[in-house]
Amino acid sequence: MNSIQLRIEKLKSQINEANYRYYVLDSPTLSDAEYDLLFKELLKLETKHPELRDPASPTQKVGGPPLEKFTKYRHREPMLSLQNIYSEEELVDFYDRWASVIGNNFSVMGEPKFDGLAIELVYEEGILTVASTRGDGETGENVTENVKTIRSVPLKLRGDYPKLLEVRGEIIIFKKDFEELNKERAKQDEPLFANPRNAAAGSIRQLDPKIAAQRHLDLFCHSLGKIEGANLKTQVELGELFSHWGLRTHALKKELRTQKEIQRFFVEVEGLRDSLPYEIDGIVLKVNELKNQRELGFVARSPRWAVAYKFKAQEGITVLKDVHFQVGRTGVITPVAVLEPVWVGGVEVKSATLHNEDQIKALGLKIHDTVVVKRAGDVIPNIQSVITEKRTGKEKTIHFPKQCPSCKDAIITSEDEVAHRCINVACPARLAETLKHFASKRAMNIEGLGDKWIEILLEKQLIHHFSSLYDLTPELLQTLERQGERSAQKLVDAIQKTKNNALDRFIFGLGIRFVGERTAELLAIHFRTLDKFLNATEEELLNVEEVGEKVAKAILQFISDKKNRNEINRLIEKGITPKPLKSYGGTTLQGKTFVITGTLPTLSRDEAADLIRTHGGKVTGSISKNTDYLVVGEEAGSKLTKARELGVKELSEAQLKALVG
Repeated sequence: MNSIQLRIEKLKSQINEANYRYYVLDSPTLSDAEYDLLFKELLKLETKHPELRDPASPTQKVGGPPLEKFTKYRHREPMLSLQNIYSEEELVDFYDRWASVIGNNFSVMGEPKFDGLAIELVYEEGILTVASTRGDGETGENVTENVKTIRSVPLKLRGDYPKLLEVRGEIIIFKKDFEELNKERAKQDEPLFANPRNAAAGSIRQLDPKIAAQRHLDLFCHSLGKIEGANLKTQVELGELFSHWGLRTHALKKELRTQKEIQRFFVEVEGLRDSLPYEIDGIVLKVNELKNQRELGFVARSPRWAVAYKFKAQEGITVLKDVHFQVGRTGVITPVAVLEPVWVGGVEVKSATLHNEDQIKALGLKIHDTVVVKRAGDVIPNIQSVITEKRTGKEKTIHFPKQCPSCKDAIITSEDEVAHRCINVACPARLAETLKHFASKRAMNIEGLGDKWIEILLEKQLIHHFSSLYDLTPELLQTLERQGERSAQKLVDAIQKTKNNALDRFIFGLGIRFVGERTAELLAIHFRTLDKFLNATEEELLNVEEVGEKVAKAILQFISDKKNRNEINRLIEKGITPKPLKSYGGTTLQGKTFVITGTLPTLSRDEAADLIRTHGGKVTGSISKNTDYLVVGEEAGSKLTKARELGVKELSEAQLKALVG
């Protein structure tokens, strides 16, 4: 084993040990900064020496290439759901049924019931081979690549693990991470997740594992599927072995021996509910002894030996007074319910999200209706249902506006989405957020022009749109309170400095829907100049890598809007001349168009795309008659079928490398 191999093995060992101590033992030994340094070093070494990359390496947690679809996975043992009980009386009945079958000499394991996504992890010879959702109990979806990105999930077990181990657990997202995720989605005018459970489920079902990796998911293990090579007697012993094997379990669990102990535990955990950093909606009770579990058996879709004892829902009843319509940064019109104040779970609720017109229709909601409000995930108030029995006949139908409530431009709708949207980039309701985006570090990068500055400039009516930023002078800025000559000049210089920013920054700064940094970069590479981009046809846009029909339509809608074009023209008049991105330089593949599918032996899709572009080629996201080559890896999907139908030439990774010499 050479020195590089030894270093990689040492780094993997250090990182795995750090994960074990942080997630399982709750006793971290490394700071975040120290952990990140080790992780970056390992990632760098494995990137440089892909032949030394191990499928169980911690670096697999950054997320691999996007999947084309999820495959089905059939559970060896059914993943059943639990029966629910809601009162002490129901607990007594359930407990007595246990005792009537297995006698009185048994104990019960009590633990929190997480409000998350049920998952099964399959370890063969200690290696994580499959992670699957519950599905219908018999068959779920294979979400292995996404689950691998969760830091608390070991890719390889520790110690003397069994030959086969199927672990059941719950994927969750912590409250603070959920709030941050929704804040970010609100900034991008994306639909908010109603609660942490939806956020966890939505993240695990992303086809791009890199998105799941960014969502800060976590997992707690609680029970077994099939196991080979271990002899267990109790749930308590199972929990200890989970920890021994490196699997995370919850510390808030307890062995209980009487009905009174169970009820006390229920009250204790319910009292802790609001202080916990994640959502729970009850406790789970399992007969502790596995032989007793086998004797009790199953009924239909649930085990007889376990039950979920649910907390009371955090709901309230109130009246819908009105509906206001808000305009977000990308123009999405969001209805917001104005409520008679009601206390729900210790918080006074005065408003609630209604998401979109479809939700209003699904609820059958009218103004002055009596409604049930729930603090979904204890964070975002949500209208759950309408109490139609309380209607008086004075209720009013809710009508979505035909014009933007701020700028009075026509509201646009499309067949492929439920959102109503204002596409006027100069809309006053959008302006503050669009300006913040335009000036942000990842867009035009105007140093010193922070959110507070933009709000002050708008309030004082010194700016009215993007282009008016370039009209600011030191003299104008000095009219503001506590603004000196030097700092005013510095800000004006910073603004003027951005006139020759790269084209991708300018395109991203415009805030076109669906156009993030990566897409803006690919558009800039493809079109080279602002003029060519502004005059692109749908066919030309579809030839850009990663631009599909939805993105192309959003771009065309934006650049064809008269007000948007006027604003871009004003920017050009002020001297904005975005410069082309540097050419990759090579000409070997000049004029050739490539598509990449499947998993390549040593290159990621991004690395393969960069290799092609470095030599003058173009990479697109979909097969067409204009495609010259399809680069094919393992598990190639529908693109390969379409390529063969069109007679597109196929290349392996080795053939691609040979083609570029």
